[in-house]
Order: sequence, then structure tokens, then C-alpha cells
Amino acid sequence: MTTSSLFDALIARIEAGERLSGDEIAQLATTPDILPLGMLADVLRRRIHHARVTYLRVAYCAFDQSFADAVPPPAREVRITGEPPGLDVALAAVESAKAVAGTRTVSGFSWMDVERLAENSDPVDVLKRLRAEGLDAVAEVPLDRIADPDGAFDRLVTAGFTRVRLSIEKAPPGDRVALLMRAAQLQERFPVIQSFDPLPTALNAFRPTTGYEDVKMVALARLAAPAIPTIQVDWPRYGPKLAQVALTFGADDLDGVPASDDAPDGRRRAPIEELRRNIEAAGFEPAERDGNFDLVAR
Repeated sequence: MTTSSLFDALIARIEAGERLSGDEIAQLATTPDILPLGMLADVLRRRIHHARVTYLRVAYCAFDQSFADAVPPPAREVRITGEPPGLDVALAAVESAKAVAGTRTVSGFSWMDVERLAENSDPVDVLKRLRAEGLDAVAEVPLDRIADPDGAFDRLVTAGFTRVRLSIEKAPPGDRVALLMRAAQLQERFPVIQSFDPLPTALNAFRPTTGYEDVKMVALARLAAPAIPTIQVDWPRYGPKLAQVALTFGADDLDGVPASDDAPDGRRRAPIEELRRNIEAAGFEPAERDGNFDLVAR
């Protein structure tokens, strides 16, 4: 079978709703030609989401700062940053964030923070206490840092978390394909996995990733885990240009969009309007969502 006919066969299978095998994903990961790979991922993301691309406006605030000064009205999620030294401090931060957020989503901390805050107690108890104060989501659940992912998700589900964002912290490209397949397996057991950000959240200034590696990983993530509803790109971390290209390689959501509506150079130069134009220029339809992944009326 020629390369062209093999590509056409894969396209037809994806359009029909068939899932590619692990061996096929591994083989696609070795290809140096990312354009056909991107086309395969784009076919799948359009089958799932059609032309829609969602984005989330987030207000970030450190746990030890004033949330009242950090959360503008357009924010759809308040995300607590930093590593609180103890559970009491974390609970107080969540309580303060929720008081400002109101009905908006409050997220924060990483799974490693949860384990650290639990010390010798059960992480489920910590998660339940954080939820009781108003935490709606754990902000980072990095697959490459968790020794027992199944145990972590068991605890998240037991504590009542219904939408979980899976991520990768700093695994090198050579290790990520196995992680993508692991993410797909986890989603089969834990449907609470709502989204997956396959690009590293911790960037190495001495060995930065390349745009080639990044969009290839986005495409492989979409193809490897078709049951995970949302494949994300972190807008502030990777920037508008990479994010725009990633949309054509299988991504369907832009996370962490700045919440400010400030537009000193006029409305058309406002960050949110530029973001929407970038989405439209890539051939998609922008749609704002909230922290629960529900669309926001515009």
C-alpha cells in the first residue's frame, strides 16, 4: 500500500469513528512529516467538535495575595497559584477565592500539593475539605509526576470531583507517546477526565521545545485519546502563534486566556478580540466557555 493510500485509509477509518491502535499511534509518532499527521488529527477533532474552538478566561492569583484585587468581572475561572505550606493556609485561600468568585469556578493546586498537604493522612480527606471550602477543580494533574495515576483518580472521584484536567509537566518528547496512551487508558476507567494538555507545563530555558515537537504532540494526543473530550493548549504559556497552529493539529480549547478587558488601543486591539480573530483566521468558530466547560452566551 502506498503512503497516499495508507493515509486515505486512515482518514476513512477516523471519519467512520474507528479508533487507531496503539501500534499505529507509535508508528505515526515516528513520522518526520507532520502535515499528514495534523490532517488526521484535524479530521478527528472536527468529527468531535465540528468547527468550534472554546476558550476560557482565567484570573490567576497567588494563595497569599488578595483575590479581590486580582479577579476582574470577565474572568470565568479563578485559579489559585503557588504552594501553600499547610492545609489550613490552602483552605483559607480557597475560602477567600470562592468569596470573590461567587458562582464562578475555583481551581488550584496540583496533585503533588494534595499529597504534600495530606502528610500522613488520606488525600481523600484533604480533597473533601478543599471541596467543602469551594474548590471545584485541581488545577494540575500531571501524568508524568504521579506514581499511581489510578489511585489518584480513584481519590479524586471519591472526593466528588467530576471534571479533571490531565496534564504533562516536563516529560521529554521520547517519553510522551507512552503517556498519551496511558491517558487514553485512564479515560476509559475514569470518564471524569474532561481535558488533556499534552504540552509541558514546566519549560526548560536551556532545552526549549520546538513548534514542530509541540504541534506533533498535540496531534498525537488527539489521535491517541479520542474519548477525552478536550485537547487544550495553554494560551499564556505557549502564545498566540503556537496556539493558532495547534488548533489545526487537533486542539480544540485555549486555556488560561487573560481575563482583563482593558483595551487602551481600542476595542479591536483588546486581547479577547485578537484571540477571536486568531481562531477565525485558523478556520474555526470561537466560543467562550466557563470553568465547567459550559458555553457562555455572548
